[in-house]
Amino acid sequence: MGAHVLQCIGLFLAGILAGEELIVRYGLEPALSKLEDRPHLQARQAVVRSLRVVVPIIMVPTVLAGIAVLVFSGTGTGFGLRLATVVALVAFVLLSFLGTVPINIQVNDWNVDSPPADWKAVIRRWERIDVFRSSAAVLAFAFAVIAFGLQLSVN
Repeated sequence: MGAHVLQCIGLFLAGILAGEELIVRYGLEPALSKLEDRPHLQARQAVVRSLRVVVPIIMVPTVLAGIAVLVFSGTGTGFGLRLATVVALVAFVLLSFLGTVPINIQVNDWNVDSPPADWKAVIRRWERIDVFRSSAAVLAFAFAVIAFGLQLSVN
């Protein structure tokens, strides 16, 4: 498979991941915060159950494609940006597995009629982590697009 085709696949996947993350961060989260407590928790739990399937289906191939592009595209034009893409994707994965995923596991187990006393603080912590997490996905996409554009302009 040619390097350009591989880069196009990586771009597509990174774009899907960035788009999904933007919607969760800036579309879904503000909407959830406007709900009363019980409906907020019910909706949050439903989202967690849905996205714990969807996000890995997008994340794993995106990271693998990013690594493949880095390895097979060489060290020429755009290498630094391709490396930055992979670094941003690794940051996304780490922020997910060390930050938001453990919180999502907790949230999924909460009783919506009697959540823990600190549940709002836990959600605020998730939101702070998610700003960095979603930003990492968007940066990965931006770096990949610019790297591809630079490489095309040289060829």
